[in-house]
Amino acid sequence: MTTNDAIHQHADLANSTAAARATAATNQTPKEIPRITSGDLMQQKRELEIDHAGRIYRLRITQLNKLILTA
Repeated sequence: MTTNDAIHQHADLANSTAAARATAATNQTPKEIPRITSGDLMQQKRELEIDHAGRIYRLRITQLNKLILTA
């Protein structure tokens, strides 16, 4: 076996290993993250308060239609 053959064999092995890892990663069942629209959350209001562990947070929609969460 020449050095060139060994290099190609090593590259082929590395590529097949990487492909197997990618396939295994995509075959795992992802945990679904619940999604709610901002409209459903805000209920036609521009601001709401969230009580988290006894602390009040304020979620607001800005004039540029961005969300800001403050403590």
